[in-house]
Amino acid sequence: MSTDERLQLAGVWKVISQKIEFQDGGPPGAPYGDNPDGYLILTTQGRMMAFVARKGRPIPGSDAEAAAAFRSMIAYTGRYTVAGDTWSTRVDGAWNPAWIGTEQVRHFKLDGDRLDVVTMWQPQVNFGGRIGRAIVSWERVK
Repeated sequence: MSTDERLQLAGVWKVISQKIEFQDGGPPGAPYGDNPDGYLILTTQGRMMAFVARKGRPIPGSDAEAAAAFRSMIAYTGRYTVAGDTWSTRVDGAWNPAWIGTEQVRHFKLDGDRLDVVTMWQPQVNFGGRIGRAIVSWERVK
């Protein structure tokens, strides 16, 4: 990865929207609500971290509430590379252990301080494993 490619995405980004589009054509989902909370951090050294969650999540007091809290967030980290309008992360830590060791591919469009991202098609754990992809918009934190 060139220095220019890293510098293009490097920084701290605040999530402004996130929806799930399904391959089966069903209505889109919003597991983190209409106004999610979260950040994406991309370093010039090639490390990324992402966290997105539903705002106002209650503190779990039971196993069922803990499961609901798990379904209302996503978090992962790993080393990333950039090629053109795609970045790929080799996941080495995640809220869902099934992601560890996977390659997460993201297509992006950068327009000033706005970053629009489309994930790869994959099973959505918050939607019973239906195949979907996330469409996420971020704003650079200054």
